[in-house]
Amino acid sequence: MNKKTLSILILALFSVLLAGCTEVNQEITANSEGFWNEYIIYPLSLFITKTAEVVGGYGLAIVVVTIIIRIVILPLMIKQTKSAKAMQLLQPEMAKLKEKYKSKDAQTQQQLQQETMALFQTHGVNPVAGCLPLIVQMPIIIGLYQAIMRTGEIKNHTFLWFDLGSPDIILSILAGVFTFFQQKLMMAGTANQNPQMAMMLWLMPVMIIVFGITLPAALSLYWVVGSIFMIVQTLIINGPNKPKDPSIT
Repeated sequence: MNKKTLSILILALFSVLLAGCTEVNQEITANSEGFWNEYIIYPLSLFITKTAEVVGGYGLAIVVVTIIIRIVILPLMIKQTKSAKAMQLLQPEMAKLKEKYKSKDAQTQQQLQQETMALFQTHGVNPVAGCLPLIVQMPIIIGLYQAIMRTGEIKNHTFLWFDLGSPDIILSILAGVFTFFQQKLMMAGTANQNPQMAMMLWLMPVMIIVFGITLPAALSLYWVVGSIFMIVQTLIINGPNKPKDPSIT
């Protein structure tokens, strides 16, 4: 994962966490105006409400809707994960090229770029292939986050041991723990080679816990379910029969 991709991931995380805070006091309704509210937030909020009527509660509805949304965007997630894995497998070769062309003069750097692109072409790897799926899925994930945040009725219900409308320390810690293991699986074999990724491995779970103890437990529940889904998905994709060739095709 290069610095540009890492920056996108950091920005995406802050977007998810802060997007729901911009209109936190504005409950989403059929009368809410604006493209984002009318075509993203309200339909997802309505989906959660109708699901709650079917399954018998908002807590279970959040679990079900989160899983459904994750399944819908699963092809994009698989593409992103495979692309990231392909880049990970090429890291040793890329490190050799950087060592070979470690001079900072323009001609050497141009040779490094050409050799790197040739390496990508040889293995059928597109270095930006992992970014597009991320960009496409983020509005959906952020929309679901805001829908949970701004559906007023959710705050009046409980699920398991916690109130959906109040912060819950235990659930927040679980969200952080599952986020850590999710990242650990996705960064397997590269975190030790990249100080930035190693930092994110610990920073993101801490951020999730901090936000979790200040925001409604419904959001932590959403994060826990999403992280568990990602862990299972990553284990399946990177299972014992995974290909050794870094090609993502």
